[in-house]
Amino acid sequence: MTDFAGRRYVVTGAASGIGDTVARKLLAAGAEVHSLDRNEPTAPVTRHIPVDLADVASIDKALVELDGEYDALLNVAGVPGTLPADVVMKVNTFAVRYLTESLLGQLKEGGNVVIVSSTAGFQWEKRLGTIMELLATDTYEEAVDWWEANPQEGNSYNFSKECSTVYTMTMGLALSEMGLRINAVLPGPVETPILADFEESMGKDTLNGLKELLGRHATPDDIAEAILFLASDEARWINGHPMIVDGGVSGSVFTGLVPAPEI
Repeated sequence: MTDFAGRRYVVTGAASGIGDTVARKLLAAGAEVHSLDRNEPTAPVTRHIPVDLADVASIDKALVELDGEYDALLNVAGVPGTLPADVVMKVNTFAVRYLTESLLGQLKEGGNVVIVSSTAGFQWEKRLGTIMELLATDTYEEAVDWWEANPQEGNSYNFSKECSTVYTMTMGLALSEMGLRINAVLPGPVETPILADFEESMGKDTLNGLKELLGRHATPDDIAEAILFLASDEARWINGHPMIVDGGVSGSVFTGLVPAPEI
């Protein structure tokens, strides 16, 4: 089993929900946790750096403070589709890519990146060409400009997570050449403080239907364990992989046993 003691991790979104649980588990295992969040974490993190992930200047300021080497970057922070579409894309997609690529040079040999995407992005294949066009942009600013010129139909949250899932898959070989890995965790609904926002943007009846299928929604602990597994040495040959962690719903949707949710 991986010994997290003494290892150093950057965790975004550590102030609440899944990020809070990830931070606490790492701290309990003796790891350092360097938090990036708009809010102050309640977990006793090693260091907290305030950052607005919708503001590239704020990200740049935080990056200056992230000195030394790290064992992994855990991109947990995210915002729901109830917020303006440009904010959703900046936080859930553009900031994830920018942070990841900015910190690659500070990840130790054998280090890795984990991105929390979502099963809400399950239709990425239908927009793969469009997503690849977006990912072909070189900078945060170019990505923002692309989005302004190419707004997508439907829930911006879904598209943001489609992009994060595809980004993970496209980067596997590139990171492998650097002696690193990148993977994503794709949760379904999770009992976190922003669940009510998802009920508003995706439909309470839809999310309740998923809950009835499984008997409950996921807990932050369910998802945190998957994140830590992908960040661990046990996952050393898993790379560029979007791991679905939703209790089994997606498999039934993909094989036609259950109709796809309208989200």
